[in-house]
Amino acid sequence: MRRSTGSLRYVAGAAALVLALAACGSDDGSDDEPDAGATPTPSASSSSPPASSATPSATESATQGGTADAPAAATPRTDLLDWQPVDGSVDDTVTRGDGWTLTVTDDGSTWRLEETSGGATSSGRVTANPGWQVSDAMLDDDWAVVVLQDEQEQRPSRATVTNLETGKAYELNGRSDAPTTTGGTWALGEDTLLHATYDGGAYCLAEVDLASQRSTVAWCAPKRQGFNAAHITEAGESVLSFDDSQPSCRTVVTIDGGDAVPFTGTTACKAWEGLLTDDGAVWSTIPREQRIEEAEYVARVGDGYFDLGPGVAGSLTECDGATYFVRDPQTKGGPAALMRWTGDDGLSVVYESPKGQAFLEEPRCGGETMTLTARTSSGDEQVTAPL
Repeated sequence: MRRSTGSLRYVAGAAALVLALAACGSDDGSDDEPDAGATPTPSASSSSPPASSATPSATESATQGGTADAPAAATPRTDLLDWQPVDGSVDDTVTRGDGWTLTVTDDGSTWRLEETSGGATSSGRVTANPGWQVSDAMLDDDWAVVVLQDEQEQRPSRATVTNLETGKAYELNGRSDAPTTTGGTWALGEDTLLHATYDGGAYCLAEVDLASQRSTVAWCAPKRQGFNAAHITEAGESVLSFDDSQPSCRTVVTIDGGDAVPFTGTTACKAWEGLLTDDGAVWSTIPREQRIEEAEYVARVGDGYFDLGPGVAGSLTECDGATYFVRDPQTKGGPAALMRWTGDDGLSVVYESPKGQAFLEEPRCGGETMTLTARTSSGDEQVTAPL
């Protein structure tokens, strides 16, 4: 069974990394003119002192953590969430939130935002114009963001931002204060939206204050470098920075005050993505460049490091204060799993797929609700659970 979604979006982009970086240039900001350069798409990263999955010494416990070179192994316990089936086609991509459901049809041509209260449902349905397709659909407790991408990858993306409290919506596009680009990373959280932009010919990260609709440039990548895999948490913003080396040198960085600060304790040039937590950070690295869908996850809590074990590259998600990632079956006939990590509670399995050969798509956070799609040889399922 082949993985058709999730991390393979990033894998396909990695193959075109050098060409994308070479094409980086200035963007004229027009929503009607072709974009001046292709959006860089990563080949994965992180940097700092080397880290490994070496076994920690007997004196290192799961409570105190190990070192960057020898993180303490985190042993998962089983703590399954109350998963319930999602109505409708399992091929549609559904994200559930607190009283809201955001649905994208299988072909990416249509998205639907529905509010449910007191048994009544009001829905808005928008079909993408010919030549456009939904590339990203994000939902939290306050906002819904749907991004349309030009199928020919020539025109800047268009994002519809909906305030869930008022129902009012506005659009970000190639004519916005910080214009959108063709493709590029998007992230929603903390009343903020991150997306790629161009500024004076540099490839940059735009930060949108969703309430005021004010856009600013948060950081610009150095020449012949790009970025992807943006994340927003209460602890801060992060992206994956990469260069045009072969293979690319990849570094997970915190965006802070216009600067990019590498995560501490990561393996130099090997990361894939990472996010900040209240007590540290979680990131993934790629041990073998020939198998970039296979990642190893590591967490830092204060000065202690934890080996979270194997997972699927590109599946890292923060939701309601915890970090989640997908793990493929570890034994023949075993289940695929959704893993959860918090510094206080450690590592746990919160979902296991039905029997049979299986993989999970990227988990989708809706504020305080998680939605997940499992593809298995015994039948697919799409389920949701409160957190």
